[in-house]
Amino acid sequence: MRVVIAGGRGLLGGAVAREFAQDHDVIVLDRVALDVTDERAVHAVMAAHLPNLIVNCAAYNNVDAAEDEPELALRVNAFAVRALARAASATGAALVHFSSDFVFDGETDVPYSEEARANPRGVYAASKLLGDWFALEAPRAYVLRVESLFGPPAAGGGRRGSLGTIIDTIRRGDEVPVFVDRVVSPSYTPDISRAVRSLVEREAPAGVYHCVNSGQATWVEIAERAAALMGLPLQIRPLTLQSAGLRARRPRYSALSNAKLIEAGARMRPWEDALAEFVAGATVRAPRLA
Repeated sequence: MRVVIAGGRGLLGGAVAREFAQDHDVIVLDRVALDVTDERAVHAVMAAHLPNLIVNCAAYNNVDAAEDEPELALRVNAFAVRALARAASATGAALVHFSSDFVFDGETDVPYSEEARANPRGVYAASKLLGDWFALEAPRAYVLRVESLFGPPAAGGGRRGSLGTIIDTIRRGDEVPVFVDRVVSPSYTPDISRAVRSLVEREAPAGVYHCVNSGQATWVEIAERAAALMGLPLQIRPLTLQSAGLRARRPRYSALSNAKLIEAGARMRPWEDALAEFVAGATVRAPRLA
């Protein structure tokens, strides 16, 4: 199978590339090789490569800046997805697109299912929901909602997500600013990548899936678990959604249910187990792709 990954040099794209490269022909495209906001370029590149699977890992993720840059957020998170869906239709490829827990308002205490009503509360959130809808226009599309990503960096280094930053801060012995009132289901990028591969190779029913590690926790609880795994003291600077003074609203409760994913044959382990693996290898440099 030939797999083309747009935005393949980021945290999630790197993990997806490593997973599929084990048994498939993988073509990784960064923003220089493919500007996903240029629909003509998208069609030309996909027509040249003729992939069996297109994976979109390109995204505009600056939640606060999106409030001042709505056009850019929509171009990347929505209209670029429409271009990729159209290219998938033209080439007969399946499409995988990654969405966000931010499509929900967070006004609940029960993990969100795929059937829960979306209610985005900001520009970023709205752009991601619109991207979901556009992705589903492809004949065989998988929209995977993920959140609070952590994992090894892509080839060549780079960010490891908020949890990677928290771990680095704990190791330095510095104070860790974390939310005490935001509940999430952390998502380990190697586990997400294995789930994606399972869905595609099994030819599971297309549609929307929530793809996070099982369980839920506040960011304080996550930081406490990370510090305990490392055997290091933890200095917390507690934040609340109200006191943080952020430009865009965040969902207070973002836990997602994996029930549909499990039914499709892809079971995600508890976030605590994934975190233990990440902490154990957090200082190991990710392998460079050939």
